[in-house]
Amino acid sequence: MKPKFQISKSKVLEQYEKVKSLCDVVSYSSKTNPVVTGILEEKTDCRFSIHIENELKNVLDVSRVLFFAQAWDEVKIRDLIVRGINWFVVDNKNDLQILENFLEKNDFRANVLLRMKLKENTIRTEKYFVFGMNSDFVNKKLKELRGNSKIGKLGVHFHRKTQNMAEWNLKYEFEDMIDVDNLKLIDVLNIGGGLPSEYANTNVNVFESIYEKIRELRNFLREKEIDLMIEPGRFIAAPAGKLITKIIGIYENNIIVNASVYNSDMDALIVPVKLLVENELKKGSSYVIKGVTPCSLDLFRYKVYLENPKVGDELVFLNAGAYNFGSDFCDLEKIGVEIVE
Repeated sequence: MKPKFQISKSKVLEQYEKVKSLCDVVSYSSKTNPVVTGILEEKTDCRFSIHIENELKNVLDVSRVLFFAQAWDEVKIRDLIVRGINWFVVDNKNDLQILENFLEKNDFRANVLLRMKLKENTIRTEKYFVFGMNSDFVNKKLKELRGNSKIGKLGVHFHRKTQNMAEWNLKYEFEDMIDVDNLKLIDVLNIGGGLPSEYANTNVNVFESIYEKIRELRNFLREKEIDLMIEPGRFIAAPAGKLITKIIGIYENNIIVNASVYNSDMDALIVPVKLLVENELKKGSSYVIKGVTPCSLDLFRYKVYLENPKVGDELVFLNAGAYNFGSDFCDLEKIGVEIVE
């Protein structure tokens, strides 16, 4: 048996409806899992956040795309608009100036969200790039752009890292960063993704407090006639996916499966989050679950309690639908995807 991913359509739609109840517009972050993009496009009115042109092949109706500018030029802008894309997120002054120059010279209109920096106290320097423009500049440009006839909808975008659950005070931060007079200039606020998913190393007790903070912000925005947009990726995709593997070896307390984090769960190295295992116990005999490569970092779980696992058994990882991309390390094969109802 080869390892495979299994994506549940019904779970995708269930998670989508949960997000939709919290906001006015959902824009699924397609990079999280493009298979989920296709399900949402067919079954919902979801928008799609796209960061690189290569991703556009995953969306049939590109008018539903929210495109993130990154080191573009006027040729690229024209190509995107001609293709039918007219929603853009801009995160730096240079890209914004290029867009303004293009619109001034051409008979096109665009909907624009200005990405603003948020201070994240838990983020270590020199590891993460900080996207966005400072609040003083954003406030200044909101006034200028609102008077530009080439700008349609105008808004602000910011983003919390998805599993960064310690820093959620959205209404306070938004009010603190946006001038009161500018609130009447804004059509939409996009709070990015940030909705967490459940993993073995996740504190699920804070989830409800996060939802409550979003509801508080939405109520505030409704009073100002501002739409709330959320860009879930992990929250929709993760619980909809399983990674089905086979145990190919057991020695001492070590389990080896016929997959690797390098071709299925790079999240385990990058974030890192650790996948839950189907039917794992709260106590008992503990095991290490290791991938098939010779790398000592190729660990799915460092400690998981299981009841009498055997070589040849299926071992299923849960909440595995997000960022399940791989690498060509050790010439590993790309793992196939099965879509189920």
